[in-house]
Amino acid sequence: MILKYLLEKEFKQFFRNRFLPKLVVVFPVMVMLVVPWITTMDIKDIRVVIVDQDRSASSKQLVRDIEASTCFLLEDVTDRYEDALRTIEYGTADVIVEIPFGFEKDMIVKGASPVQISINTVNGTKGTIGGSYLGHILANFTQRFLSENNTVPIISPDYQLSSGRMPELFTQYRYNPFLDYKIYMIPALMIILLIVMCGFLPTLNIVSEKERGTIEQMNVTPVSKFMFILAKMIPYWLMGMLILSICIALAYFVYGLYPKGNILIIYLFSFLFVLAISGFGLVVSNYSNTMQQAMFVMFFFIMIFQLMSGLLTPIRSMPDWAQWITYFNPPRYFVQMMRLVYLKGGSLSDLMTEFVALLGFVIFFGLWAVVSYRKRE
Repeated sequence: MILKYLLEKEFKQFFRNRFLPKLVVVFPVMVMLVVPWITTMDIKDIRVVIVDQDRSASSKQLVRDIEASTCFLLEDVTDRYEDALRTIEYGTADVIVEIPFGFEKDMIVKGASPVQISINTVNGTKGTIGGSYLGHILANFTQRFLSENNTVPIISPDYQLSSGRMPELFTQYRYNPFLDYKIYMIPALMIILLIVMCGFLPTLNIVSEKERGTIEQMNVTPVSKFMFILAKMIPYWLMGMLILSICIALAYFVYGLYPKGNILIIYLFSFLFVLAISGFGLVVSNYSNTMQQAMFVMFFFIMIFQLMSGLLTPIRSMPDWAQWITYFNPPRYFVQMMRLVYLKGGSLSDLMTEFVALLGFVIFFGLWAVVSYRKRE
């Protein structure tokens, strides 16, 4: 009965604020509709200068293949590497492709010819992905040239097949066959929304009551600390489920992306994750004296949570000491679950480690929030 009145108080307090209810709905909708289109690793309009020292029919065909790609903008074709390098230095080009003299002859005789690619990697991501795109174009050109000219490349005898032909390589992209970056980004946006909304808002809850002085009225009541914290967490759990449902619906109807695994697993882990992150937010709120202090402290931790969760960069690429720290980061386990279930169709049996870890964080942060709440008896 006490919990009922406490929840009624929390919901009245929440809906009394005209901005927050709108924020809970509009914010995830805007993020899901806008961010996947602007935050993308699909690099386009890479400016390329080609140094064609061969001037043969084959080199001109390679130039046309590069120009026909939607990823590249052909700035110039020259026969002097120094002129092309100057465009890199002035920032008017991103990539130089140098086709050497004798390119066509080497392709006919040897089945291969070295092509130098010089990349401006001030923007490392753009340079790396641009180089990968060019490598793909060159591989397709080489394969087509060998097929049209019946040329057998010179390779080591250890790798020569008995038939005398070069082995064919087939690449299969699993879980994202068209390399659409939105497929990778959308589950990540769902996680970010839950971290921000269900982490920041609880952080401002208790400390805002401290600033308004209403917390003193609760301190003189016989309401236990456990019941008080539970009443604070339940509304944010409901809010988190609403945000997740909005995101899943938008991902399906706008982008055609739906969970490959059981959607109930996503809701189960989201239930635990929201309780854990909101519990942590209440801990920060308990120790803060002003809303400004709580916001800055929570912003610091949210940045750490996101950067060390594997959400933006792979955990395996981090130093060993950083990888150990990620084991104490709740979003790490939620990120692993989301990608495994949403994109790969994983089952609950594949996620027992993540389930136990999140359950432990729920208990730990929940108890910490109860203990750290300073109620004057």
